[in-house]
This record gives sequence, C-alpha cells and structure tokens, in this order.
Amino acid sequence: MATGAGLRSEGMTLGEKLWRVNWSLVLLLCLTAAIGFAMLYSAANGRWDPWASRQAMRFGAGLGLLFLAALIHIRLWLRYAYIVYGASFVLLVAVELAGVIGMGATRWINLGFFQFQPSEVMKIALVLALARYFHAVALEDVNRPRHLVVPLLLILAPAAMVLRQPDLGTALMLVMIGGAVLVTTGIRLWKFALAGGAALAAIPVAWQFLRGYQKQRVLTFLNPETDPLGAGYHIIQSKIALGSGGLVGKGFLQGTQSHLNFLPEKQTDFIFTMLAEEFGLFGGLGLLGLYALIIGWGIAIALRSRSQFGRLLAMGVTSTFFLYVFINIAMVMGLIPVVGVPLPLISYGGTAMLSLMLGFGLVVCVFVHRDVQLGKQGGLP
Repeated sequence: MATGAGLRSEGMTLGEKLWRVNWSLVLLLCLTAAIGFAMLYSAANGRWDPWASRQAMRFGAGLGLLFLAALIHIRLWLRYAYIVYGASFVLLVAVELAGVIGMGATRWINLGFFQFQPSEVMKIALVLALARYFHAVALEDVNRPRHLVVPLLLILAPAAMVLRQPDLGTALMLVMIGGAVLVTTGIRLWKFALAGGAALAAIPVAWQFLRGYQKQRVLTFLNPETDPLGAGYHIIQSKIALGSGGLVGKGFLQGTQSHLNFLPEKQTDFIFTMLAEEFGLFGGLGLLGLYALIIGWGIAIALRSRSQFGRLLAMGVTSTFFLYVFINIAMVMGLIPVVGVPLPLISYGGTAMLSLMLGFGLVVCVFVHRDVQLGKQGGLP
C-alpha cells in the first residue's frame, strides 16, 4: 500500500512540484555553466562570439528541458523508458544510414539549424532503460544469469552501433555507464572482475580490429615524444599549459599557450587545460569542488528516493556525469589516451549539453517524487 507521503506526492500541483525542486542542485549547475561561458569567452580572445553566446543559449534551452523533465511524473518516465531507449537506438541507425561525416567519423544527424549527436542522448536513454528493467526484477533475482541477458543486450547493442561510426571512446563510455548501473543494482563484484579479466585477455585480438588512428592514439599515450609535432602534439601542449599555470595561474585572458594557439581544441576537449593555465591549480581545484558537490547531490537524491527506479535513475545519471569529468580531466593530464569526451557544462557543444541537462532533469524529477512508491509496472504498489 502507498504511504501518506506517497499519496500526497501523487496529487501535487505544478506549484507544489516547483517548490520541491532541488534548487541547490540547479544553482550548482548554473554556477558551473557560468565558468564555462567565461572560459569560452576567453578562448575567443575576449569575444562572446562564436562560442560563449551560443553556449549560453544552449544552456538556457537545457534549463527549460531540465524543468520539463523534472515536472513530468516519474511514473511516466518509468512507463515510457523503453520507448525513449528505442527512439534513441533508431537515431543511431539513422546515423549509419544518413549521418554527417566530420573529422573522419559519421556521428551526427544534420537538422539544418543544428547538428545532433544521437550517441549523447543514448547515454541517458540507456540509464532510463536499465533502471526500468531492474525496477521490475526482485533484488534476490538480480544475480541470476537469466536476468542479466537483457541488460547486457541493452548495453552492447548501442555500443556496437557507436563503434561502427567509429567512436571507440563513446562506445566504451556506454559500456562503463551500463556497468555503473549494474553495480548499483547489487550485482556481485566478482562478475565484474571476471569480465575485466576477459577484456584484458582479449586486448591482443581487439588490437587487430582497431583503426590506424586509434592505434596511434594508444601508442602516443604510451610515449608522446615519439611524434612531438604530430600525434603527440595535443597532449604535449596540454601538459605544458597545465604546468605553466602554477598555483594561481597567469590571469583571465592571459594564457599564452591557448591565446597563441599552441593549445589545440581549447574550446572543447582541452578547455580544462586552458582554465588551469589562466587560474592555476587553485582554479582547477575550485572547478573540481563544484563537480564534487554536484555528484554528491546526485548520490544524496538517489539514496533519498523510495523507489528502485528512482534510485537507479539518479545514480545512473550521476555516474554518467562523473565519467564525463573523470575521463576528460584524465585525458588532458595524459593519464589515459586522448578521446573525444567533453568536460560537462564547460566544453562547447550542443547535444552533450542538452542531454546532460535532460539527465539532471530526471535527477530533479526523482527528488520531486522522492516519496512516491512505484509498482513493478509503474502503478502504485
């Protein structure tokens, strides 16, 4: 039976839902995005165009998307989770059939006014689908092999499609996002250790199927100095910029590596390097502190939810956000090979921004409906 708090949540008005929105999380997102606007302004040498103004408009649209997702009843997200996943998968197929080629890969769909990257949306859709699936599985049955077949297919099918684009980094990220949700459900860790061992054993075979530029990225990661003016240029310049910032940085708009165009992709993949050069170690740690607060709020919201669907959904989106942060910063520091993963809310980009804001809209939705207990099929228990 539903509790009194759950029944009251069922009949909430729009005003009551807005009152229950986690405004602290929304404020943290806005503060982080504001840092991104400032860095894009700096990347354009003190001009709002072409990056900062567009990013601000996209964030505004993303805020609207966040509130729309947050105010929709969580039962509807549960009911239509598989439809959202299916639509995202169809878009991945559409990329294969009629995608736009850019930088040697087919990853986008051209909408005329906007180039849309379905793989970014799939990251959120995958979390929705996995949360929906495990919501209907009893906790004592989670570790049974027959209950793992469907979630593995949900994870591997889009990863395989993205790998064909080719986009190895995003494909691996989809697998890691799926793995994070599986860990949250309570699947025993020895199964992940077994899967990890199998993956390591398969590396010599997988190496033969990598494209030339992918092999070069791995070799460059192991020894960037072998080709300092070619494949190793990006990471070498990134490390120089990171080190030159020191403790307090060179000052806003004063970064020499970025403003003299030594630092490549300063508005996207390597924007954290530019921030560290201009604001130093303290500036970088300040941004990481904001990220830690956002992640902490996401985890707290997940633990507060009374439904399994809400817990898995909030933890899945929060894990996705963490992976964005970890992979990008590890990449620009030379700890992992260079992959095309943006720094969330900071790097210039449309689809990544909107999909993340949609994801956080789902997290806020979980908080708004935190007292709602859902039946296995989305109704009241």
